[in-house]
Amino acid sequence: MLLKNKVAIVYGGGGAIGGAVARKFGAEGARVFLAGRTRSKLDAVAKSIVANGGSAEVAEVDALDQRQTEEHADGVAARIGRIDIAFNAIGLVHIQGTPLQELSFEEVSAPLVGYARTNFLTAKAVAKHMVRGSGVLLMVSTPGSKLAFGAGFIGIGAANATVEVMTRHLAGELGPSGIRVVCLRPDATPETLKLGSHANEVFGGVARRNGASAEAMLEGAKDRTLLKRFPKLDEIANAAAFAASDGAGAMTGAIMNLTCGTLVD
Repeated sequence: MLLKNKVAIVYGGGGAIGGAVARKFGAEGARVFLAGRTRSKLDAVAKSIVANGGSAEVAEVDALDQRQTEEHADGVAARIGRIDIAFNAIGLVHIQGTPLQELSFEEVSAPLVGYARTNFLTAKAVAKHMVRGSGVLLMVSTPGSKLAFGAGFIGIGAANATVEVMTRHLAGELGPSGIRVVCLRPDATPETLKLGSHANEVFGGVARRNGASAEAMLEGAKDRTLLKRFPKLDEIANAAAFAASDGAGAMTGAIMNLTCGTLVD
């Protein structure tokens, strides 16, 4: 098992990507603590982890709230003695596809501030509880951090670029303490549309402007990738588990390109 006896917190653990990664962590032997705002979704993921022989606990935590985030991390560390892994998979609904002249600055800045805030708060909350040489912080971005997709992507593009910059700088600051920081960069994942993800609302707005459904829009967009498909949830989960494992012990300040070739580094 890649993560045997590791203690992992997954923020947004009831979501599509967070849930997939949490289940993989559990299957690989980690003791998983699921944190998020929707108890029913967290419970469903925890139930599946336990049913497969893993260990999972849930807590309602708003990862945009400093007090809640710190109290939860402090509580986990007080009980177990440490935190080995923290994965921030929080998804925030935001505007995509709206032309510049129709956008307000508040709409542009919402994802930028939101994603910067949650990744900062969760990193700050858990890093103090990580044991030298065993701590790993995982974040998520998209190829929008580097590619220009046309109208309406300023906010989320800037937000993802910020998360990647935070990855590098946190790696620089926390490296001497033996804490690694890695960002996963998947492209759109069509499976999430069937799982009640915030992607439905995000992609739906863009699709409607183009007279299509979100599913049809993504089906057409996959041809821009080198592999002619988008990443699968289990591929993202597998990458996260490896990045969190001791096998990736030399990896930090890194962006894992999981775009199927939408972006070539």
